[in-house]
Amino acid sequence: MTLETQTTRAKVFCIANQKGGVGKTTTAINLAAALALHRQRVLLVDLDPQGNATMGSGINKNTADINLYQVLIGEATVVQARLRSETGQYDVLPSNRELSGAEIDLVGMEHRESQLKHALDQVAEDYDFILIDCPPTLSLLTLNGLAGAHGVIIPMQCEYFALEGLSDLVNTIKRVFRNLNPSLELIGLLRVMFDTRVTLQQQVSEQLQSHFGDKVFKTMIPRNVRLAEAPSHGMPGVVYDKSSRGAKAYLQFGEELIKRVGGKGRRRAA
Repeated sequence: MTLETQTTRAKVFCIANQKGGVGKTTTAINLAAALALHRQRVLLVDLDPQGNATMGSGINKNTADINLYQVLIGEATVVQARLRSETGQYDVLPSNRELSGAEIDLVGMEHRESQLKHALDQVAEDYDFILIDCPPTLSLLTLNGLAGAHGVIIPMQCEYFALEGLSDLVNTIKRVFRNLNPSLELIGLLRVMFDTRVTLQQQVSEQLQSHFGDKVFKTMIPRNVRLAEAPSHGMPGVVYDKSSRGAKAYLQFGEELIKRVGGKGRRRAA
């Protein structure tokens, strides 16, 4: 079954990059909110023990009675754990530092890399998109994300060292495809924190387009202070300042993703 022919089950995408500080969580939060504004039903899974996607969605990670940790070890379901982001209008499977312990608990479990997939399968018909914000390391948590996803979206800065990290991540995706998840594919590369005035960034961008072709999203996310401010207010940037360049870019990205993989065609919220 292709992504285009899936009509009743959610499309599950990892937002991943093994390099930290590339705007991965910012992308996860704002893409979730942008898709929601385009009338898509969205679940954001916070697979990073730092819990930044949870906090950035306006949910206190320390007061959630049930979180992703309990889901992964089989003590709770997604339905029991999910919370509503009132600011972003999407659901969140929250996490906090407790999730770090899941790595130890998962080691001795049968099908340890598939625990998240099994949990998400139970709610796949409740959503159009499930986005998984992965930690910036190749850990058992990240493997759970990749094993349970249909595809990977890679946010990256157009800098020299980013190309080396990108090569490592693509190789990881290929290994997971071969050994764990034959449905996994690279959905696309998203250029973030992009500054058209920097010659090096333009050169790296051209290299990406030359090598990956149409796997590079047309949308580019500019470096934008309003996107950086938004998490401290507990809301996505596309809600915090809809008129900012960053917000407009993520809304455009949401629309481009829907067109690329197929969405329900609901009318955009006003």
